[in-house]
Amino acid sequence: MTNDKNLVVSTDGSALSNPNGPMGWAWADHEGGDADAGGASNGTNQIGELCAVLQALRAHPGERPLVIETDSQYAINCSTTWVPGWKKKGWKNSQGKPVKNRPLIEAIDQEIQARPGSVRFVWVKGHAGDTFNEKVDTLARGYATAAGKGEREGCLPIEGWRSLLASPYAKGTQVPSAVKAELDGGPQVLDKLGRKKVGLDQEEQKDLAETAVEAESMEATFPQSPKTRDIEESQTTVTDPGDEAINGTPDPDIADGQEDELAPAFKDTSDTDTADQETKNSGARGLRASGRVRITPPPSGSSMFTGQDLHIVGSIDIDADIDPDGYLTIQESPFRLHAIEVED
Repeated sequence: MTNDKNLVVSTDGSALSNPNGPMGWAWADHEGGDADAGGASNGTNQIGELCAVLQALRAHPGERPLVIETDSQYAINCSTTWVPGWKKKGWKNSQGKPVKNRPLIEAIDQEIQARPGSVRFVWVKGHAGDTFNEKVDTLARGYATAAGKGEREGCLPIEGWRSLLASPYAKGTQVPSAVKAELDGGPQVLDKLGRKKVGLDQEEQKDLAETAVEAESMEATFPQSPKTRDIEESQTTVTDPGDEAINGTPDPDIADGQEDELAPAFKDTSDTDTADQETKNSGARGLRASGRVRITPPPSGSSMFTGQDLHIVGSIDIDADIDPDGYLTIQESPFRLHAIEVED
């Protein structure tokens, strides 16, 4: 007899000093306590997010309806909204460039199409007290931290390795020798879950959680170092990657709503639900704003700044007097950063 009750699983990806820093992924069931995590010595947050979704799908086959909760709009869109457009265009984006992380996205699509039971994605606000979102974040960061220290071997599905090694952010990645052999056409060493064992036992979950907490305490010890976890490869602006953004609005997800690497206060503070963003846009009543605005602190104030121009997508909260000619003066208005990309 089929259990028609939803099986709910949370997923998350994490990247430290992204891009090209230690990366992790994790999923956790909302019942039974089952969880799994992996990562690599180098990677990006978006690869981590996609690995988490793929591993969750593969670990939960069958007819039971599956609900995947994630704080990544990118992962949701890659798994649903953007895939049909990419297929029609031969896996090219709206700029005619190859879709990033294609091996992972194709694998996710294949798993969803082949699964007898339905699959539904639900966006949750990251780092807002959701028990299972916090759990997968902790597991993913814990594995990323351990992998970066060489305390844990890289653990990704084979599609994750292919996506990572094809990216510009794989420099210095420690790839297990057996995985290298499989990537070179040798015998298969990875099972469907990217490893030879299934899941993490309770002791391993505790160990990764302690590793993540230890890393957090180290960050707090050195406040002059900006937290750079959970940001994405070149921070691709996803206004039209697939080629339709949800409800016609840009993806507000730099990664999972965490600090970017430009400067401590130059960060994503949105975590904006797309529906909320659509409501704000619909209330614009044709109003437009023009002029020069300075965002502080500037990108040049970051130790991670490379000298390249950046393109940003965001919004400014304004509470100010406007004169009859339409001019107003902005004073320290909050800026919500939705996405970043490095200009070529």
